[in-house]
Amino acid sequence: MNIIHSGAKYSAIVGIGENLKKLMQETGEEYLFLNRGVNSVVPIDLTEVVKNIDFNSPAIQVYPPNNGAPNLKEAINEVYFHGKADTSLISVSGGSMSALDQIFTMLDVDRIMLPSFYWGAYANVCKIRGRAFDVYHTLEELEEGMADLKNSAVVICDPNNPVGDKLSDEDVLQVIRTLSEHGVTVIFDSPYRRVFYDDDDEMYIRLMNLKDVLIVESFSKCVGLSGQRVGFVWSNDPDFIQEFNLRILYVHNGVNGFAQQLVYQLLASPEGKKAVKAFKEKTREDIRKNIEYLRGRGFLAEEFYRNSEPKGIFAIANKSYDELMEKKIGSVPLDFFTKDEKEKAKKYARICVSVPHEKLKEYFDRF
Repeated sequence: MNIIHSGAKYSAIVGIGENLKKLMQETGEEYLFLNRGVNSVVPIDLTEVVKNIDFNSPAIQVYPPNNGAPNLKEAINEVYFHGKADTSLISVSGGSMSALDQIFTMLDVDRIMLPSFYWGAYANVCKIRGRAFDVYHTLEELEEGMADLKNSAVVICDPNNPVGDKLSDEDVLQVIRTLSEHGVTVIFDSPYRRVFYDDDDEMYIRLMNLKDVLIVESFSKCVGLSGQRVGFVWSNDPDFIQEFNLRILYVHNGVNGFAQQLVYQLLASPEGKKAVKAFKEKTREDIRKNIEYLRGRGFLAEEFYRNSEPKGIFAIANKSYDELMEKKIGSVPLDFFTKDEKEKAKKYARICVSVPHEKLKEYFDRF
């Protein structure tokens, strides 16, 4: 049959994972999967949490409201906005990828501006939707080139995927404020932030009064529920939210009711808060130990963190994909994540540092 090809590619990360599984089957040896983008230090313990969910309730068994379950939106407001947001401006999404897909198709802009090292899905969604994209290299470059950003949308991911560098909040906020004042739309997509920050974090509150700012959030990273595919989008533009909700209705017919009620319990119930706290504390502890170990052994590619802090679930190793594979460590070549810095990136690899510390140390001690 005749079809329209998008030109997008399947995730290289998936392909690398499949190859690692094949090698394990063929050799009978274990490989360390640092190519994946999920928190793998510990799973979140849902044993006590699910006891609070009534699986026979309409919230589970009937079509969910297309803009999100009211109790979940109230919980999101309390946890992320300290109760100061208008819940009608919060829309529950099917994870951040589908949210970004809708956002990229909705925005009436000429191009999407991505960080020079970017999550591959950004570029592939742009290709599928026929949206032009370009890259920026620093926040300073955005400020200096403000005139060239007219009718563009800028994606800010902090801590960044794939680099895992955390910039100063004040620097990030200042640039977003300047972009907002110049009428440039900002998509603040930082799903790794809340792994490292707790409910007293004020970043989203400080973004609330800025125009043309979209917040995209996912519960995949901060509570370890990538399998549930649920997140949220906030905008202070009612027209945007109305159109976003309309698209959720006709594309997804709402977001999985069970996933919404599970996340609600994690955000609002004593059992859920306890489970999230334990998950985040252990995850952060081992990520910190892993980064300290990599830095101490000289495995961390320091040039990527000269003006930032390595504080994410990813880091850049100054070993190539092939060098890591020799020690049975899975990774992703860094040149997969860039449009214009491929030569520089070829000697590096992105690794996920959200794995048990002793396991990471065991494999890197082979060098």
